[in-house]
Amino acid sequence: MSQLHFLMSALFIVLAILAAVDSSLTSLNLLPWFTGLRWVRVHLITLGAMTEALFGVLPYLAAIRFGLPRPRFRWATWMTLNAGLLTLLVGIPIANGALIVTGGTLIFTATILLISQLATMRSAREVTAPISQPIGPGGRLFYVAGLSFFLLGIVIGTGLWLGWGDALHIQSPLEAHIHANNWGMMALIFAGLIVDTYSLWSGQSLAWPRSVPVIFRLMTLGALLLVLGPWLKSSWFTLPGILLHLTATFWLLLNVIRPLRGHHTVWSRPGVWHLLTSYFWIVAPVMMAPIILLGVAGVPGQTIEANAPQALVYGWVFQFGFALLPFFFRRAFLPEEPARLGGNWFSLIAANLGGLFLWASIFVEPLAQPLHGAAYALWASAAVPIAVEIWRIVSRGLARLEAVEPAAGAAD
Repeated sequence: MSQLHFLMSALFIVLAILAAVDSSLTSLNLLPWFTGLRWVRVHLITLGAMTEALFGVLPYLAAIRFGLPRPRFRWATWMTLNAGLLTLLVGIPIANGALIVTGGTLIFTATILLISQLATMRSAREVTAPISQPIGPGGRLFYVAGLSFFLLGIVIGTGLWLGWGDALHIQSPLEAHIHANNWGMMALIFAGLIVDTYSLWSGQSLAWPRSVPVIFRLMTLGALLLVLGPWLKSSWFTLPGILLHLTATFWLLLNVIRPLRGHHTVWSRPGVWHLLTSYFWIVAPVMMAPIILLGVAGVPGQTIEANAPQALVYGWVFQFGFALLPFFFRRAFLPEEPARLGGNWFSLIAANLGGLFLWASIFVEPLAQPLHGAAYALWASAAVPIAVEIWRIVSRGLARLEAVEPAAGAAD
């Protein structure tokens, strides 16, 4: 039944493509009346496509890591999550505080349920195996820490619409919300996914498996400092947070890249390039942060702060999903086939060109609008092959189930 999470994820991918097309046409003044969906576009990817898939896959990855049976599908988690997502998607465009609080509360509850499930699985493992028996470095701690940052991001994000920032003494609530969700939730969970799936799609082991716990600590502390920076409006937290987070990220990527040297077959797969190049778009805004904080002349700090989250979400989060979402869909719907990372050369080129065009729109002010529109057109185009790939996987998976059911009926 985890397929339900993936089917909802597929729906949000389609909506995200339509929202990107909307942004492109709006920027090009072809739909000047259809504006105001900036945060809906972002949340269709982060809360919609990615979070939906993550809720479906994290318990299974943890079960595989701990050698536990296939986890039971939890209807309460699925229904609470989706009720919250749909409520938020209605409440955000019309800025309805009651709907936003309701949606945020439901997603918060669903996250607590998922964290509880992951914690219970760890307890079950300790019962079935001696504590001294090594399980090996896995992604579970990344998932729990990332989901904990997600809880914080939900509280701050919900409060954006209700003025909770003053009550919590948050100096820059929007920035703290973005940092909690991106550097906290997404970065940590993505790192855990890489750790848990690397051998499946690469055929190799991480270069330095013993470094995983250290990477976890560095990334978690870095994310905490990056949340405290805008919370307290202090570069004494932000700059060390950037340094720790970048160190952990580069160390993780080196773990991935080093064993693949000389394996030309792996490098010929667009999905591998999707996954690795997506991290360029998380590094770019992080590298710009010190320049903005120091107020370097000629750097459009406010424009960067307004547009960097869009480039981050579409360039990093969405593109990471281009690689991993088809991988997980294959595991869910076609378990008898070897799973591989998603994407093709067109989606790879278009996705990264979209990032370049958006950053160009920040610095080339006379061409800002057409470059902005072109960026979203490229991102929408890049997502289409992924949507088609997922649709084919689901269609084949459902056809396989339909073929099995008549055979079972005949046997009865």
